[in-house]
Amino acid sequence: MAKVVYPCLEDLKYEEEVLRNPFSLKLWWRYLVARRNAPLEKRCVIYERALKALPGSYKLWHAYLAERLDGVRNLPVVDPEFEALNHTFERALVTMHKMPRIWAMYLQALTEQGCVSRSRRAFDRALRALPVTQHGRIWELYLRFVRQEGVPIETSLRVYRRYLMYDPGHIEDFIEFLSNSGLWKESAQRLASVLNDDQFYSIKGKTKHSLWLELCDLLTKHAKEVSGLNADAIIRGGIRKFRDEVGSLWTSLADYYVRRGLFEKARDIFEEGMGTVVRVRDFSIIFDAYSQFEESMVAHRMETLELGVEEAGPRESGPGQDEDLRLGVDASDFEKKILKGFWLTDDNDADLLLSRLEHLINRRPELANSVLLRQNPHNVEHWHRRVKLFENNPSSQILIYCDAVLTVDPMRAVGQPATLWIAFAKHYEKHHDLGNARVVFQKAVQAQHKTADSLASVWCEWAEMELRHNNPKAALELLRGATAEPSVEVKRIVSADGCNEPAQMKLHLSSRLWNFYVDLEETLGTLESTRAAYERMLDLRIATPQIIISYALLLEEHKYFEDAFKVYELGVKLFKYPHAKDIWVIYVSKFIGRYGKTKLERARELLARAIEMTPANWVKPFYLQYAKLEEEYGLAKRAMEVYDQATKAVPNNEKFSMYQIYIARAAGILGVPRTREIYEEAIKSGLPEKDVKTMCLKYVDLEMSLGEFDRARGIYVFASQFADPESDSEFWNKWHEFEVLHGNECTFREMLRIRRSVAASHSMTHFVECGGLAGKRAEPDASVASDGDAGSLGALHRMKRQKSGV
Repeated sequence: MAKVVYPCLEDLKYEEEVLRNPFSLKLWWRYLVARRNAPLEKRCVIYERALKALPGSYKLWHAYLAERLDGVRNLPVVDPEFEALNHTFERALVTMHKMPRIWAMYLQALTEQGCVSRSRRAFDRALRALPVTQHGRIWELYLRFVRQEGVPIETSLRVYRRYLMYDPGHIEDFIEFLSNSGLWKESAQRLASVLNDDQFYSIKGKTKHSLWLELCDLLTKHAKEVSGLNADAIIRGGIRKFRDEVGSLWTSLADYYVRRGLFEKARDIFEEGMGTVVRVRDFSIIFDAYSQFEESMVAHRMETLELGVEEAGPRESGPGQDEDLRLGVDASDFEKKILKGFWLTDDNDADLLLSRLEHLINRRPELANSVLLRQNPHNVEHWHRRVKLFENNPSSQILIYCDAVLTVDPMRAVGQPATLWIAFAKHYEKHHDLGNARVVFQKAVQAQHKTADSLASVWCEWAEMELRHNNPKAALELLRGATAEPSVEVKRIVSADGCNEPAQMKLHLSSRLWNFYVDLEETLGTLESTRAAYERMLDLRIATPQIIISYALLLEEHKYFEDAFKVYELGVKLFKYPHAKDIWVIYVSKFIGRYGKTKLERARELLARAIEMTPANWVKPFYLQYAKLEEEYGLAKRAMEVYDQATKAVPNNEKFSMYQIYIARAAGILGVPRTREIYEEAIKSGLPEKDVKTMCLKYVDLEMSLGEFDRARGIYVFASQFADPESDSEFWNKWHEFEVLHGNECTFREMLRIRRSVAASHSMTHFVECGGLAGKRAEPDASVASDGDAGSLGALHRMKRQKSGV
């Protein structure tokens, strides 16, 4: 052993150097490096000699302690080497007490050895020895030490509390430690204090929202352990602050009371939550939790009853004992109570629990509708849906209607608030309570409305209700009062008020109300009252074209023809096209039907004025009516002038049909030859090419009927420029037949020449449009054309010979 520990011959030169200068760190380090492969015992002797000469060398102490630590790495903690190691650390700290690395090595070694008290004292000494700026390195090891198994909880708590005095920002770690250790009360208190601190910043990136949820979860799951805290106030504070998690927070609060055994209080919380949330998602969360709670209560009670029946065992059956046997209790054990048909005792309330669950499920539509109304209490459709939910409860429907008409603001309403008033009144009418229905309508017409049409709908429904119940006079009086203009004093008050003008001030201008009123006057009133109503509408300038026509027809029905025509005149002055079209048509038809012959000049003036004021798209019927008037009662010459004017006035798409009518009437009145001028005028009037060609063919038929074959041929020549031989073979076939029957060789050749010329012209046009490809294909070959012409001429001669032979 001595041979290994003491110096040998190879160490002689290093021994001489260190003996010559024992205070040189460099020489001792060279010695240690040279003997890096020597056994640990020998190196420890060299370290000890070096540290005896240089006790303040950090480098030597660190290297020495590191090698000693490596030497005991695989030894059991009960080995004496660990005690020697600890003694070495203590000797090192005599001079190295300001070195955090040495303290860290020592503390880590003690932690691994499991020496709780010794480690705790060493950590405390380290914190006292080192400056505050170096405490972070020690606290990291200290916290790791107190989280180990075997360290007493009280020790860990005291260490963590001291650490928070050093760094309060790591309170989340303390809270996590408390939760892992089962110290729920202090964990909740610390978490609540964090949430109350407005300057708190989470080093783990957690938000106040997530911390609130953690606190609520802790309070609900460990309600009994944290009973010292006001969990109700804490969770309610979260409900007010975090609107996105209202549903889950309400369920957490209810769960808190459930875990404490306060079931009635939990039900109150569920009801309060469903009655305050404004989102359907939150309502669904609370309702699902509430229903699960009730189901669990029922299941628990049923299990208890079944267990009670098993424990009770068989009994002698007798009168009145079957129910006791089923419940597993004796009738003498409790006092029977009756509440709404249920038998309740201190131990058995299964029927009540089942009833509560059923009642909750049946209330779901009502509760969901309440949530929607809290979102927007001015939504009319949701109020109507709420009324339908209580279809079998008229009293509840009345209360809902009252709440609706008092809550809905017409200026902010979604939908028509007037429908609520109307439905309210119809509800009373349905139950044969007309008195209250009239009271509702009376309040409705005095209430605020956004528009006059909304208020008018209420008046109309009121009048219709009176009509349904055989009270037409009351309906008429209602509408007369509704259409009356507000008094001057009321107008002055409203203008002085400076606010928005109420709908009642504009009610007398509602066309809907006036239409209903005049219909009612026509049915129930007199002619004078009806005329007064129509005249009032005209004075207020709220009459429509239909009102004008209805008024005129009313006067005509009572033989006031001139007054009816005056109404028509007023109508055509008030309205422009296209609204005046129906008035003009009926006006002209009625006037001509009555005064067409006796007042011809006046009818002519009326038609001329109608034609002047009518746009071209609608003027054709008036021209035809004018021409018919002249044909029946006037002069044929004037009728032809009207037709001629019509052909120039109508739009291009109607000119062809107008010319056809003109030609037909001219042939019947003036004779067929006089139509030549019309045909020529039509051909030159700018008709579309298709219509020009058709007109030319009709002109040809006319000339052929008159035996003017040369004129017909000239028309064919003119019309040929509009007929492409490739696409319009019908035209050329007709000309071909015409030349076969009435032509000669020269005219036939001329027809063929014109056909080739037209085909070439159209081919060139097609060539220009299509890039030149089609043009080359369309060029006729001279030899082919000649053969074709010869063949056509031969056919001509054969047909003529056949004709002469016949």
